[in-house]
Amino acid sequence: MKIVGILLAAGHSRRFLHGNKLLHPLPSGPSIAQLAAQNLLAALPQSLAVVRPETPKLQALLRETGLDILICEPDQQEMADSLAAAVRQVMFRSTPPDAIVIALADMPFIRPDTMTTLAQHLASGVPIVAPTYQGLRGHPVGFSKRFYAELATLQGDEGARSVLRQHVEAIKLVECDDPGILQDLDTWEDLQRL
Repeated sequence: MKIVGILLAAGHSRRFLHGNKLLHPLPSGPSIAQLAAQNLLAALPQSLAVVRPETPKLQALLRETGLDILICEPDQQEMADSLAAAVRQVMFRSTPPDAIVIALADMPFIRPDTMTTLAQHLASGVPIVAPTYQGLRGHPVGFSKRFYAELATLQGDEGARSVLRQHVEAIKLVECDDPGILQDLDTWEDLQRL
């Protein structure tokens, strides 16, 4: 089964007041987006990142890390818009993947084995899969191709939440020993707490 990772990296980082947060280095060395990309690629080597056109440094960094790059148009820069653009890109390939795993570039601490576990559940026929840590649902979320059409028409900044709400019965929650599924870096203060 072919499963592709999608790294959403087209956000505006409006709450992070010190430049593009995705380029900011972590204490361990790589930038936030680079570590998120490395972890995604370790689990799903065929992955792509969605970025804004005015972020050439981020594009270059993610390309060097090994991701394919999709540049979203100016009218596709809310979370759902960039996600929909990525889904359309993969669903119209000559051989579309059987499933996708959607990860966020500001969540760099999700372990590769967590993403591998999600991919295994998708490969076994689970329609939608999401990880939990101590009972709390986190990211990334995996979708089988049955949901591509709905994901491809999303708009606004809600991401895939509306699809998840409409298909609660299709979601399998998988408990993981991975606090990284809940840890996003939205503000300068989030980064300082590391």
